[in-house]
Amino acid sequence: MKKTILASLMTSALLGLTACSSVPFMGEDEPEPDYTAEAEALSKKYIIADLHIDVPHRLHDSNEDISEATEAGDFDYPRAVSGGLDAPFMSIYIPADLEFEEEGKSYALANELIDNVESIVAANPDKFALATSPAEVRENFKNGLISLPMGMENGSPIEGKLENVQYFYDRGIRYITLAHSRSNHLSDSSYDEARPNEGLSEFGKDVVREMNRLGIMVDVSHLSDDAFYDVMEVSNAPVIASHSSARDFTPGFERNMDDDMIEEMAEKGGVIFINFGSTFIAQDSIENNNAFKAAIKNYIESNNLDPEADVAAIESFKKSYRQRTPFKFADREDVLDHIDHVVDLVGVDYVGLGSDYDGVGDSLPTGLKDVSTYPNLIKGLLERGYTEQDIEKMLSGNLMRVWSEVERRAEK
Repeated sequence: MKKTILASLMTSALLGLTACSSVPFMGEDEPEPDYTAEAEALSKKYIIADLHIDVPHRLHDSNEDISEATEAGDFDYPRAVSGGLDAPFMSIYIPADLEFEEEGKSYALANELIDNVESIVAANPDKFALATSPAEVRENFKNGLISLPMGMENGSPIEGKLENVQYFYDRGIRYITLAHSRSNHLSDSSYDEARPNEGLSEFGKDVVREMNRLGIMVDVSHLSDDAFYDVMEVSNAPVIASHSSARDFTPGFERNMDDDMIEEMAEKGGVIFINFGSTFIAQDSIENNNAFKAAIKNYIESNNLDPEADVAAIESFKKSYRQRTPFKFADREDVLDHIDHVVDLVGVDYVGLGSDYDGVGDSLPTGLKDVSTYPNLIKGLLERGYTEQDIEKMLSGNLMRVWSEVERRAEK
């Protein structure tokens, strides 16, 4: 749905003029309108929701105060206000290490991170508020507060106990990404060559049904393709991909969603929230990063290094490599291309924002480096011809619809 400028060319014959008549040329392109002010206004007028921001994990071993400006990270209160961000889903990220799950550490860490989000709100009631429903997000927006809804990234804290789904619902979790970078007791992961469940496990299917019953959104980001289709078969409510992009631009990258998956998810009312990370949206960035990782592996093996004991040498090699071969960043236009692709494929009602700020390190695209930059994204949407109504849907309207539908179908 990219913007086109239609120009009507009138010949001198149509005007009844002679060949030597002096007629201004009518086909020159006029300057592109500057949408900066309009984008800023829309960023404040409408709720902006981002489905995946890794603040809790970032702060786990840090003393940063995100209620004030911070030098590190992609999120803090001043930058969120500047960017118009109103509902950043706090990712309760649990490492994929299976020992974490087996030793009960997943459950404990999830509770610790939830405690930390609650502490942020308690310490800053004039800036932040918890939110467990679309209604609470809207009320907080009305009161000038940034909502901090929570989603759990990796279902390992459930630890094989169905009652833990209810427990985490009661603690405020409103979506669960069933797996992360390794297959677990619920689901196979797109990043893991081991596929012990051949999709979802039987218990994983029970967890999906329990999430439906309670009103927790099922998140298919990180899942293997087989697990995705199992979710689509089992879930009686729309599902989300909280931070995924379109595989059409990144062939072979299973972490992203292919067109058939996007179409099936949209057909059942679900939404894909676009990840901003360069290696999610640009094939050049993926290939550059893969070459970097291969070079590190070769350096370690060629020099018979121990990754744990020879950290200094390895870090020196990384720095030297990146000085010679800088990382290839994507840019704002690449993110917009992914949005366009989803809209062209299934319509404007099925796409939103899932940046992965504070989660993808120094790989964010130029023009979208932190949470202050949503107006720049909105400006790009305006430049591509999206209407105010379209943009409101992408910023939060589509989230509110799918979240409300998941609530409506829940058995209270």
